[in-house]
Amino acid sequence: MASDGSKRSQVSSVPPRKLNVQKFAEARASEMESLHSIVSNRLDNNFRSRRNKRRRTSAYNNQITGTRSKKWRKFGATDKANALDGEKDQKKVPRRIRRSIELKKNPESGFPVSGDGTKRLRTHVWHAKRFTMRKLWGFYLPLGLQGRGRGSRALLKWVKEGVVVHDASYYNAVQLEGPEDSLLSILQMVLVPSPSAESRDSFHSVLSGAVYESAMLYHVGVPFSQPIAPVTYMWKPLDMQDREEDGNFNTSVGGNGSCETECHSHYRQLWLWIHASAFGEGFGALKLACQKQVNETGTLINCFSLEGQLAKLEVIGSKAFQLLQKILQPVNSTSKNSRQLKKCSMLEAQDDSQTKICSTLENEEQISSRAILPLTVNDPRVFPDKRIEDVPESASTLTLNDELDHEMKKQVALLGISEKREELLSSSCSKFEGSGIVNDKSSWDASCGISPPMEENELCMEKHQMRMDYLCLDDPKSGKRKTSNEVQCLRSCPVLLLRNNDKRGSLMGWSIILPICWARVFWISIVSKGVRAIGLREKHWIACNIGSPYFPSDFPECNAYSCSMGIEAAAADEKAELRPANIRHLRIPIPPPWNIVGVSLKNVATGEQYTEISSAKNMVDDNSSSHAGCGRRDMASLVCQGNPFDRIVARTSSMLTYFMNEIHGDHLLLFPHVASQKMSFVELMKKQSNLDHSQNMIKQINYNKKLCFLRVLLHAYKNGVFEEGAIVCVPQLTDIPLWTSSSGINEIQLQMPQSSVRSYFKELPSGNWELQIPEDPASRASHRWPIGFVTTGFVRGSKKPVAQAFCEAVLLALLREEQWNEMPEKQRRKEIYVLVRNLRSSAYRLALATIVLEQQEDDVNFL
Repeated sequence: MASDGSKRSQVSSVPPRKLNVQKFAEARASEMESLHSIVSNRLDNNFRSRRNKRRRTSAYNNQITGTRSKKWRKFGATDKANALDGEKDQKKVPRRIRRSIELKKNPESGFPVSGDGTKRLRTHVWHAKRFTMRKLWGFYLPLGLQGRGRGSRALLKWVKEGVVVHDASYYNAVQLEGPEDSLLSILQMVLVPSPSAESRDSFHSVLSGAVYESAMLYHVGVPFSQPIAPVTYMWKPLDMQDREEDGNFNTSVGGNGSCETECHSHYRQLWLWIHASAFGEGFGALKLACQKQVNETGTLINCFSLEGQLAKLEVIGSKAFQLLQKILQPVNSTSKNSRQLKKCSMLEAQDDSQTKICSTLENEEQISSRAILPLTVNDPRVFPDKRIEDVPESASTLTLNDELDHEMKKQVALLGISEKREELLSSSCSKFEGSGIVNDKSSWDASCGISPPMEENELCMEKHQMRMDYLCLDDPKSGKRKTSNEVQCLRSCPVLLLRNNDKRGSLMGWSIILPICWARVFWISIVSKGVRAIGLREKHWIACNIGSPYFPSDFPECNAYSCSMGIEAAAADEKAELRPANIRHLRIPIPPPWNIVGVSLKNVATGEQYTEISSAKNMVDDNSSSHAGCGRRDMASLVCQGNPFDRIVARTSSMLTYFMNEIHGDHLLLFPHVASQKMSFVELMKKQSNLDHSQNMIKQINYNKKLCFLRVLLHAYKNGVFEEGAIVCVPQLTDIPLWTSSSGINEIQLQMPQSSVRSYFKELPSGNWELQIPEDPASRASHRWPIGFVTTGFVRGSKKPVAQAFCEAVLLALLREEQWNEMPEKQRRKEIYVLVRNLRSSAYRLALATIVLEQQEDDVNFL
């Protein structure tokens, strides 16, 4: 009998499959009456809505009704149907409906295109409601948050204490397929630094597909020809078993030499990621290089674009890795233990070109720099929506099963279901997780097409059916559910995780490369966790704050920089025309006139204060018609014509060494390879204790070659804010003590007359700008020769503000020599004193310039 009683209790605890609403209401009648009495007592039995709480509706306006009645009387009751049918055939669908239908589509590949051919990102609708959109590089891109362009202080705080995300899907990939040796030969022709220039361990790590690398893409031709853009390239990893079998077979057949030859002739796959502003030019250069390689060797090489196939999301911030642990949950087939986030990273390649995969890493620091982590993850929409701040740090490794179990227990407690029913809910949850089959394709198969995710309405319906199953209720409106065969490829997505580090090792964030049809799913999942989204302007601020170059603003040698500056100049002119002429700001040159630096080199190097007509004309590239020529328009001005930037920028230590050898400048105080040497910079300064003061060594420099610019980081010595486009000038030895002395004479130690500020540059009818040399002796005393320009100014709100500028290499070396000669050995420093003046300001500010190539081997990394 006892057993019968227990069975009855179990049966009674199970809720019925169907619910009688009338009986349920009668059972709860007493509770409803008590609640009604409480509410009536509080309202004094006055259930009418308060007058101040009422809201007006469109019922008071009868214009709509009147219009409809007029139409009805006009057409008549009998002819109304025919008239409406004719209008449907002739009248187009409203733009709002057409645009809504178009933007809701989620095809496997391609970008939505507007009427004028401009492409939109898959997240365009989300950005257009929150950001200022601008048409750039053939895309509608989010420029920045709505407002006046401020908010840098809050942004830096978000990056330091949280996470920000940026949709970088405007980056496009070019895929190369062919034998490994042929692909390496192509990279050797167009990349600087080339893969062979890396160390042996780094070369094998990149070649094995464990890490990626960055380089400058050049046109095919002479060394250091016209640069195109910085690129990121990565190799598809080789299967370890195939490589081992091929190596064993080759060793048994042909010995060591043949083994090495065969191992490098594998059919490989390579990706090169190029910015949208330079994609057309870069893709053309790669196709030309492939065609040249085919003509020389006769080997077939495939080169095609993956535009519209892949998306790229950039996650930046101190908590970026915690976000990835919550968003990216690998499928069960990719890991033996589904309780941990599996991360696959390649370690350094061994001599036999084999790699080791390290799994179950819980510490971000154990993942190597610039690592590539291939994963196949579940649809992030099946996870509970929790913000990052609300999730404790100890729960960062929870997976799908853990969080769903937690949610089930919470629902069980609220609904009063017995503990024995939890087993049924657990089985339903696991059934939902395993209802889809793992997608067997990887991100490298994007050209073959990857199935899009499940539609949002279908996923919501399935979740609703799950909840009904939890409560043991039947939904009469639910139709036939899709079988697992219909949704087998819609539950998982292949992704690639890229750890973004600069050359100094500091973490800049993570990049998620995924099929473009999954971009909207992951974007909504990320921003719903409380992550801040940023645009192009905010990304530029982040790059400047960490001292990393930003493309195309910090690459003045590329054509994309000229195009970007042209767009900015047109926008500035349009904005200035809206203001009255008497209150317009001083017009400044955009882009900066880089050719005037050649005049400064002639004057500073020879020690002359002001140049003559003949010397100025013969100084700048008179041996080539393609180079910019300089002449004088009148006795008080120097005119620079030609390309806006017809010089070279040394992006690697090898390029700088090559330039110094070409101009016979081995004696110059530039140390490009100090980062790779064991000797410290302090020892180098002591070694140069006895410097030659004569001008003979300076005159040995060959001025007929192109000028070489170096990227420098500018820090204000005491105070001052450096804006974009500011002029970097040569200080005199008497100028430096005005700031460095302990007395501190004035707040503004050196400034030029306001009249000289307005006449410093003059625009010619041709659109070029000329440098005006002052004739007044008072103005000449405050004139300082320019040696470069600031490309990225200070970010307001930064605790350590830094500006990025490009200065002429020879002038920097001469300044360092002059300053070291006048200082004791203990007071010498690796930074160089320079003066910086904003274009609309008359005050000079002292700054310390740090040459980037003296801190690292190359300067090709970018954000």
